Amino acid sequence: MSKTLELQFDTEFGKTAKITVDNPKEPVDENVVKLSMAQIIAANIFTTGSGKLVSAKGARVIDRNVTDYELA
Repeated sequence: MSKTLELQFDTEFGKTAKITVDNPKEPVDENVVKLSMAQIIAANIFTTGSGKLVSAKGARVIDRNVTDYELA
């Protein structure tokens, strides 16, 4: 089982950009996520093909389960 925190941002050209964090500390604190996203935007250190990050759009935890089967 693998979990990822996906941070979604609006860009200056109207697209969505995502930053993912592997194995986030749980439970995820919504206020900390909001503050962290605001700091990422204010630091202006990330640019994308669709421009700079301008606002926080959303965040979600993705839980991925993988089951391998031996076929030989």
